[in-house]
Amino acid sequence: MLKRTLFFENPYHLSVKNHQLVVNDKKNNKQHIVPSDDIGFVVFDHRELSYTQAVLQLFSEQNTAVIICNQKHLPVSILQSIDANYTQGQNTDYQLQASEPLKKQLWKQTIKHKIKNQAAMLKKIGKSYEDLLQIAKDVKSGDQTNREGHAAKIYWSRIFEDFSRQRFGDQPNSMLNYCYTILRTATAKAITGSGLLPVMGIKHHNKYNSYRLADDIMEPYRPYADEVVYQTYKKFPDYKDLTTPIKAELLKILTVDTDFELVKRPLSIGLTITSASLVKCYRAEARKIQYPKF
Repeated sequence: MLKRTLFFENPYHLSVKNHQLVVNDKKNNKQHIVPSDDIGFVVFDHRELSYTQAVLQLFSEQNTAVIICNQKHLPVSILQSIDANYTQGQNTDYQLQASEPLKKQLWKQTIKHKIKNQAAMLKKIGKSYEDLLQIAKDVKSGDQTNREGHAAKIYWSRIFEDFSRQRFGDQPNSMLNYCYTILRTATAKAITGSGLLPVMGIKHHNKYNSYRLADDIMEPYRPYADEVVYQTYKKFPDYKDLTTPIKAELLKILTVDTDFELVKRPLSIGLTITSASLVKCYRAEARKIQYPKF
């Protein structure tokens, strides 16, 4: 079931009554009731927003992902349930026992899908893409020759004019940062929902990164975020800051369609298909991760 994303950028007070979320507007004292079962993601983007401990407990019980933004309105923290799957202990055991050859094969699949989706994105916006398809064919186990990096140089040189992908670079880098953070949160939510540990990655291994597995399996989904940013940037080509209308457009990443072999699902649901298939790979019940085709 596709769930709602709630975005709070005003000084509301949140509480819980009868296991439902109660939203009180501090300015006009109006009250709204939101069914807790309908909430998938929550964004906190106001420094005077307040909430009771029961709210965070409710979100944890419902496996609702909470994104907290800083004074610059950029996501800086994720609150995620650690008890979202009844077989989490068993799935974690299989995850920890995964062999290096298995991880290398899983990474090969991940990068091949990412590059193919990048090629499809370029094709969709009318840019040259055929060479990326050849690069995808050349990906080896563990991506030993770094075809991912080679493809990225070509991809970013074509998707935006005179653009360099950098975290603190020129626009639309801030749009990409924001959209990727939303995608990363949705990926972490799907991972924990499947009973896996986000910190135990396939390829990413930075010791300061608590979401290494999320950073791994979100890779083939990045072109979906890139398209959302591409279309948003066309609407706001001269933007300086991430305004509310811009962020509303970027949050649409959670509901874009993703195509699998037999079904089409919104991205937030598609991620659960991917994470569930990864569990099967760890349990030796399958050999391939299910990723969508852009």
